[in-house]
Amino acid sequence: MADLVVGIQWGDEGKGKIVDSLAKEYDYVVRYQGGHNAGHTIVVSGQKIALHLIPSGILYPHCKNIIGNGVVISTKALIEELKPFKDLQGRLFISDKAHIILPYHEMLDIAKESNADKKAIGTTCKGVGPAYTDKIARIGIQMHDLANPKILEQKIEQALYALNPLAQEFGLNFPSKDMLLESLQQDAKVLVPFMCDSTQLLWNAQNNGKKILCEGAQGSMLDIDHGTYPFVTSSNTIAAGASSGTGLAPRDIKRVIGIAKAYCTRVGNGYFPTEDFGKDGEYLGVKGQEFGTTTGRARRCGWFDIVAAKYACRLNGCDSLSIMKLDVLDGLESVKVCTAYEYKNQTIDYVPTDYQNVKPIYTEFSGWDKVAGIRKYQDLPQEAKTYLEFLQQQIGVKISLISTSPERDDVIVC
Repeated sequence: MADLVVGIQWGDEGKGKIVDSLAKEYDYVVRYQGGHNAGHTIVVSGQKIALHLIPSGILYPHCKNIIGNGVVISTKALIEELKPFKDLQGRLFISDKAHIILPYHEMLDIAKESNADKKAIGTTCKGVGPAYTDKIARIGIQMHDLANPKILEQKIEQALYALNPLAQEFGLNFPSKDMLLESLQQDAKVLVPFMCDSTQLLWNAQNNGKKILCEGAQGSMLDIDHGTYPFVTSSNTIAAGASSGTGLAPRDIKRVIGIAKAYCTRVGNGYFPTEDFGKDGEYLGVKGQEFGTTTGRARRCGWFDIVAAKYACRLNGCDSLSIMKLDVLDGLESVKVCTAYEYKNQTIDYVPTDYQNVKPIYTEFSGWDKVAGIRKYQDLPQEAKTYLEFLQQQIGVKISLISTSPERDDVIVC
């Protein structure tokens, strides 16, 4: 059976730390969607390690790590990410069905964002969206194509032909077929040895009683179907995406662990009801070091949104919650929580489709001095306990873990 870690906000919840903390108990960690537009930061003995494509279990020698078929892969970015690690053969596996991000995907991403004016999504411009677009249009190039130069050449030619109208529309000069082919053949020398039928690998692992942990990227409120559309990512970030992105059946997933910060953040444009534009929002950004792992962009900061959290927990079927970065709230005089929305002159407790029209209704709590580094629940200040117990009661899902600093071991298991 497999367990699943999923973000229930707008991404950047701290999933990397949780997966790193849990991975020692698992035989396999598998990433099931997204691309190098997402980043997980792990802090070990004060050293920050940023991962974008490689699963967070890579820091444990016993753990086998799989980049699943639902991921879109920049071959150049992955090769660069591999460099700090030694001898990953037998520990890293790449699905032969995963699609490849090519230079023209990045060019299209940048061009579309630049021409979108006020409707820009605020993407990372890493080519992820256009790569998923080509996947759906059936002109994508998959990892297994790297092992067959003739088929690879044909598919590059087909894709360039299909995308030529877009290139003309945006005035783009795509790399030639020969340039792309030569570049991918060089990348193939590094990556093909890691390639496998990852679904079969996972099925065999299950048949042999191995423990599997599925790791998502971004957060539930960015899901292509259930997020704040159109300001979303290009894949299914919720638990349902783990099945299509790995080949595991829904019934194979035993436990879903939802991850949330003790406040909320969002990168890029889009609806964010609890965003704080004042000094408290600035405080959260500075104290929480809220800058994107991938882009370095400052994240927008605001208060915990219980309505959105309940929605995401229901979408994912969360069995438990991990609350991250509680220590960032240290020192605030008061802490707010959104418990309902004002919507069309009514008070509602659900997420409507026209999410841009809601206004948050807050409940306010007394702040606390310090929780940083605390590892036992009984040692938390009473104000912090009151805050956490309110979140648990309102969301209706048990809080099983609390993080009190970026360090790997600074957690409270409840």
